[in-house]
Amino acid sequence: MKPLHILGLAALLWIGTSCDKLQLPEGQGLTEEEIVAGLKEALRVGTDTTVRYLNRIDGYYGDTLIRILFPEEAWKVKVAIEALPGGAQLIQDLVIKMNRAAEEAAAEAKPIFWDAITALTITEGMRILKGDSVAATRYLEGKTRDSLYVRYKPKIQAAMESVGAQQAWEYIVDTYNSLPTTLTPLENRDLAAYVTDRALFGLFLKVGQHETKIRRDVRYRVTDLLQKVFAHATS
Repeated sequence: MKPLHILGLAALLWIGTSCDKLQLPEGQGLTEEEIVAGLKEALRVGTDTTVRYLNRIDGYYGDTLIRILFPEEAWKVKVAIEALPGGAQLIQDLVIKMNRAAEEAAAEAKPIFWDAITALTITEGMRILKGDSVAATRYLEGKTRDSLYVRYKPKIQAAMESVGAQQAWEYIVDTYNSLPTTLTPLENRDLAAYVTDRALFGLFLKVGQHETKIRRDVRYRVTDLLQKVFAHATS
């Protein structure tokens, strides 16, 4: 059985073909409505697959491309804490817990994605159809990122508290601020905002990766409709 993301995003291979190339032999043509309906169906399955990929243990932490690392803006904190006995383990534990919080929150994306996909118009669909390799991903990000942030952040904050990430962060900050070598104490304790931003970055990166992969490999033309469209579009 082929992976679900293959089926889910296979229709995105349509993107970049012009409408006139989608004219099939008489009686087999595809209307704009049919194309957009297929695109909606593919996006629903594809985003659902992405959410399932992330909403599991090591969905984020196990993927080096989207793993959430210690905040770069607090790098001086990391360096100072790692120099202390047991400090490196404190940092590592925090990184794992941040990723666990993002993995727990990933399920929040599904209904927001579905709302955006359902609202996709023929005009938007045809624009995506003729766009570049991540046109559909950009559409989803433009339509959903603000809503996802609002919905993700409290979920991530709660998850961080439940897995101990927030407590670990506050302990690290307090330890850093109490060091005699610390000239400027760190005041920002809103780690949830950072984790939310990185979680959304990873979410859209994975959607975009699926989209690009599906475009480039003919083996992923796994339905009769997609085979019909691709056979003509690439001829």
